[in-house]
Amino acid sequence: MTSAHPPSDVRIFHKQCKSLARAGYDVSLIASVEQDGMCEGIRMVRIPRSKNRLGRAVRGSLAVYRKARELDADVYHFHDPELIPVALLLRAAGKTVVYDIHEDLPRTISYKSYVPKLLRAPVSKLTEVLEDWAGARFSALVTATPTIGNRFRRVNRNTAVVNNYPRIEELESLVCSEAAGKRDNSFLYVGMRITRARGAEEMVRAMGLLPSDLDATLKLVGGWDPPTLQDSLSQIPGWDRTEFIGLLDRPEVARELHKARAGLVILHPEPNYLSSQPVKLFEYMCAGIPVIVSDFPVWREIVEEAGCGLLVDPLNPQEIARAMEYLLTHPKEAEEMGQRGLKAVYESYNWANEERALLQIYGRLLERSAAYHGTLVDTGSTL
Repeated sequence: MTSAHPPSDVRIFHKQCKSLARAGYDVSLIASVEQDGMCEGIRMVRIPRSKNRLGRAVRGSLAVYRKARELDADVYHFHDPELIPVALLLRAAGKTVVYDIHEDLPRTISYKSYVPKLLRAPVSKLTEVLEDWAGARFSALVTATPTIGNRFRRVNRNTAVVNNYPRIEELESLVCSEAAGKRDNSFLYVGMRITRARGAEEMVRAMGLLPSDLDATLKLVGGWDPPTLQDSLSQIPGWDRTEFIGLLDRPEVARELHKARAGLVILHPEPNYLSSQPVKLFEYMCAGIPVIVSDFPVWREIVEEAGCGLLVDPLNPQEIARAMEYLLTHPKEAEEMGQRGLKAVYESYNWANEERALLQIYGRLLERSAAYHGTLVDTGSTL
């Protein structure tokens, strides 16, 4: 169940829903799809798309609750904090409910533009208290990073980490077909949103600091947040070497990944980002390209252990530009970094490992009901 994420969300649809469907579960996804129907073996259940945050939180949540009760599933798996009231109502009705926690919500308040700065500290504290209280009441919690998992194990012992690592099969068809010599000199950022907190300004400024005789382009994949950010960035040096691509579907993202010289993860040192594991980092590695990433302790451990890229101060465009220039002028070493990153993904950072953890969670939850065994044999369990 999701009211905030798009129906094609990679973690929700392409990873979790598909993995559960392949395992034999009858999976329904309640989301803002265009219409009810089947998509790759998953039943898509439509709720109206809301035009603003308030409408989504109120009308969207009510729509999710109605659809959820109509489905009468064995397990309800939800992905948005705004659906916590819906999930608590389902728990009160005796349902098995899983809360999937993508980010450390209280630590995101510090950069939420719609929360006044003076209120951010108390709002963050209140958010943590309420989320912990609710988390203790759900059947199980699934977290996207070990750091978030450690936080929630204090309140719910049925907490498991399912890292948001890439699906190798989605990208590997292009790994062998794209030779290093066919790469262009582009630095790629891929995300749902392009924001200041995710390094948009620093990336553009770094392009303006590169030597003029170096052929290089910054490609931005995603949507502007806020929409006025593009106008602001278009006024600074480096914009003339920047190409805004917009949102792409997964095959188009894969093609851009395999043309790029390197991938960028230049997130600011916000509390939530410091312990995050952005999927774009692992997708760059899966594409066999080196990475330029913020020098955060968690990311440093990954990048240094794999030897797959360069670490930079995300607030320093000069340092980012030096890293870009190094990869452009050392193509053989850059390619070797990319291949080491790809090797690390195959060995450790891939969805196949996380899929097993997800299926184990469902196995434990459904074993609690004696009726489950007969249902699974006769008709298949429903989610």
